[in-house]
Amino acid sequence: MKKYNFNAGPSILPREVIEKTAQACLDLNGIGLSLMEISHRSKDFQPIMDEAQSLLKELLDVPAGYEVVFLGGGASLQFCQVPYNYLEHKAAYLNTGTWAKKAMKEAKLFGEVVEVASSADKNYTYIPKDFEIPTDVDYFHFTSNNTIFGTEIRKDFDAKVPVICDMSSDILSRPVDVSKYALIYGGAQKNLSMAGVTFVIIKSDTLGKVSRQIPTMLDYRTHVDKGSMFNTPPVVPIYCALMNLRWVKEHGGVKEMERRALERSRILYDEIDRNKLFRGTVEPEDRSVMNICFVMSDEYKELEQDFLAYATSKGMVGIKGHRSVGGFRASCYNGMSKEGVEALVACMKDFEANH
Repeated sequence: MKKYNFNAGPSILPREVIEKTAQACLDLNGIGLSLMEISHRSKDFQPIMDEAQSLLKELLDVPAGYEVVFLGGGASLQFCQVPYNYLEHKAAYLNTGTWAKKAMKEAKLFGEVVEVASSADKNYTYIPKDFEIPTDVDYFHFTSNNTIFGTEIRKDFDAKVPVICDMSSDILSRPVDVSKYALIYGGAQKNLSMAGVTFVIIKSDTLGKVSRQIPTMLDYRTHVDKGSMFNTPPVVPIYCALMNLRWVKEHGGVKEMERRALERSRILYDEIDRNKLFRGTVEPEDRSVMNICFVMSDEYKELEQDFLAYATSKGMVGIKGHRSVGGFRASCYNGMSKEGVEALVACMKDFEANH
C-alpha cells in the first residue's frame, strides 16, 4: 500500500531527493567515501556549500547585499539569536500562534517587546488585520505560516523599520520580495531539507548595530564572514538541501511551487467545505496552503477517531491535528503530490458515504 506523508515536520521530501542523499551517504560522487565521513573543509564538500547558498539566492531572487548562511539549532535558536543581534531597545512582534509566542518570549530577555496585534482571542484562527507597525522599534518580527493553527501570511509587509520573518514552513512555496526584509530564517525540515540545518538570509548592512557584546557563535557576522564554515556545519542536511533546491529548479522554480501549492490546497479545502462531516478551523481568507487544518463537524464529533483510523488504514500518515487544535492537519509542502491530496479527499468521500 502506498503511503502519503502529511507530517508537519520533519516532513515529506521528493523521493529523488531522498535517494540521492542516501546514495551520497554511501559514496559521495564516486570518491569511495561517505558524505558523513569527509572533512567539511575538503575540496569535495566546499562546492556543495557554495552551490546550496547560490541556488537558494537564485530561486528566491535574493538581491545584492544579502548573504545566505546555514546554521544549527533550528528556528528555536533563532528566536534568541535574532534579538541578540538586532534588539537594542524595543522590538515589535505579531502574535499569530505558538511559534510567534516562543519568539516573543526569547526577545523579552533582551529588551522591550511590543505586541502589535494578536489572534489569541480566537485560538489563532485568523491573521490580525489593520494593525500599525511602530516606527520607534529596532525591528518588526512575524511568522509567515503557522503550522499548528493553519494560518498563513502570503504577503510582504511594507515597513519603515527592519522586518524579520520566520519562514520555516512556507519558504520556497511562493515568491518573496527579499529586499523588504532585514533577515529571513527557518528550520529546513519542512520545505527545504531534512532536519538538522537552519537557513538564514541576512542583509549584511543591518548587522553590528547593537552595543552589546555577542558571543562568537551567536554573532551572525561570524558565520557570514566564514561562509557558514566557522564550525563544522551539518553536512548531510546541507547536501539534502542542495538536492531539494536542484529539484525545485528542475520543476519550474518557486512560481511553479506556488501554482502546485494553490492547486493542492484548493482541492482539499473544497472537499472540507463540501463534506458535511468536516469543517475548517481557520477564517477562509487566512487559510494556509501548507498546513490545512480541519475537524469533524460538531454533530459528528464522535467519529473523529474512526476517521483517523480509516485514513491511516488507507495510507494517510501524520494527519492527526496538533493538540492545540485537535482534529486533523494535512501538511502539503512542496514534496507533496497532487495525487496525495486526492487520495486524502477520496478517504473523506468514502468515509462520508459509509456514515
